[in-house]
Amino acid sequence: MRKLASARQRQKLGLFAVEGEDLVAAGLEAGLEPVDVLVAGEDVSAELLASVSTLPHPARRIAVFRREDLPRLSVDRAPEVGLALWHVGDPGNLGTILRTADGLGPAFVALSAGCADPTGPKALRASMGAVFRVPVGSFEDAPGRRVALVARGGEPLTELDLGGRVTFVLGSEREGLPESLAAACDARASIPLAPGTESLNVALAAGIALWERRRSSG
Repeated sequence: MRKLASARQRQKLGLFAVEGEDLVAAGLEAGLEPVDVLVAGEDVSAELLASVSTLPHPARRIAVFRREDLPRLSVDRAPEVGLALWHVGDPGNLGTILRTADGLGPAFVALSAGCADPTGPKALRASMGAVFRVPVGSFEDAPGRRVALVARGGEPLTELDLGGRVTFVLGSEREGLPESLAAACDARASIPLAPGTESLNVALAAGIALWERRRSSG
């Protein structure tokens, strides 16, 4: 359990730990078979379980799942819409984006190198169990017409044709999308903002894009 707090160890071992009854239940409901489940007062003392918890108030249930059992992006069976993230390094943002893709989807999430680990503790908590339902793949494998979401200079999102298979491409929290990536996309879109506003949080922008896709598609 202590080893799985490290992203390197999660990747090496192919495992990740989930804390809390709701998140553990979400994994089980999605059909994942846990490698192990520990319950305070039954399998282990509450004090020992608390010693490996990453929560301010230690969970009474911790489960370990296999990373390979999470839903994976398949080009042949991918949802019609998705989000491709470039260097989105904040795990809270990534978890929120997964939750958004679950709630406003079905949608997939594609990650570049440099993105946060969706099986890290903060990302898992922010996803509220969506990590067990949203297919995740690599940035390069995201299918469909690519629409770069840029802070300014793009066509207003509400005026863009968002029909068919669409992938919204979003950049890092601080730098946004590199110009080379934005230029390689099929279209650029911007969310109209109030005068003087610099930009939106990447997770909020992702949610607006998915909502507009749903609205415009009827």
